[in-house]
Amino acid sequence: MGRTTDTRTTRKAALLTSALALLAFSGCQSEDFRNEERPPEPVALTGVITDNRVTISPNNIGTGPVIIRVSNQTDRSHTVSLVGQGVDERVGPINPLDTAELQKTLIEEGVYTVRAGSLQAQKTIPSGKLIVGGGRQSSRDDVQLP
Repeated sequence: MGRTTDTRTTRKAALLTSALALLAFSGCQSEDFRNEERPPEPVALTGVITDNRVTISPNNIGTGPVIIRVSNQTDRSHTVSLVGQGVDERVGPINPLDTAELQKTLIEEGVYTVRAGSLQAQKTIPSGKLIVGGGRQSSRDDVQLP
């Protein structure tokens, strides 16, 4: 009987010590782990390249991360570029009837141009415009984000 009581007392003491240590440790705030705002959730944009023009939808967003998925609906391969406000990102070449993604965090407000270029193109395809306005909300309260 005495041994069982000693074991229980030892377990309770160890559990209590662990709980107190955890409580004390959780109260410590470090400058490295302040509750800072998270970046906004990435916005998925759709782009389409046709023989007539490049289209981006939606084409009016706030600053923050974007993922532009572009579909090439022409019979030639094209390289897609996002240009403006100090940004010059490219992806491709995108083969006919194929898609590609271009990811970038747009931090400057302004007008960005989405161009489709091809070495075989005999005419220039008119560029699409992406208007970037004020910042989007933080994703701090959004659950199940990576």
